Parts: sequence; C-alpha cells; structure tokens
Amino acid sequence: MTTFTTTITAMYTLQQPDPDYVVNAIWEVTGVDGTNTASIGGNTQFNSADQTGPVTPYASLTQAQVIAWIPAEAITSAQQCVQGQIDSMITPPVSPANTELPW
Repeated sequence: MTTFTTTITAMYTLQQPDPDYVVNAIWEVTGVDGTNTASIGGNTQFNSADQTGPVTPYASLTQAQVIAWIPAEAITSAQQCVQGQIDSMITPPVSPANTELPW
C-alpha cells in the first residue's frame, strides 16, 4: 500500500487585496510503498474573487490550511500519477526491441 504526502514547496504573493495575499501555491505529492518512492509537482492559482471568509495573515498560515485550498481532484490526480510511477518501478513496462532485419 502506498502512503501519500502532500507538501507545499513555495508560495507566491501579491500585496493586494491584503498584504502577502497568496495567489499561487507550488506543491508536491510524494508516494512511498515501503520500497519505492516517487513524486510529482503541481501548482494551484488562487483568485481573491473566489475567497470566502476572513483572510488569514500570511505569517499565521499553516501548511495544512494551504493544502486544503488545493482542489481535491488535483491532489487525487497527482496521487494516481505517482502510483503509476511506483507501479512501473515494481513491474517495468516492456519495450519493443529494434531487431535487425532478417534480409
């Protein structure tokens, strides 16, 4: 069974509508199955028009809070890609060989 971890690796901000308003989060999903490890990166952009509720000051943000802003389907898709990488490590795909012509 693969264990997945999502990590925020960088955030980009603007100074409006609030100081250090997060407009983009760069993230990575890593999967570990005990033997094999794989990862894939992603990014999510945010728009102040989509905001609901009060703005949390930048210095008070937690990684869990920012991860919660990422659409669940984006994380699920990344996990599926990582699982595919791990599956290929366990059972490498078969590639056809360029065989010399018989004539």
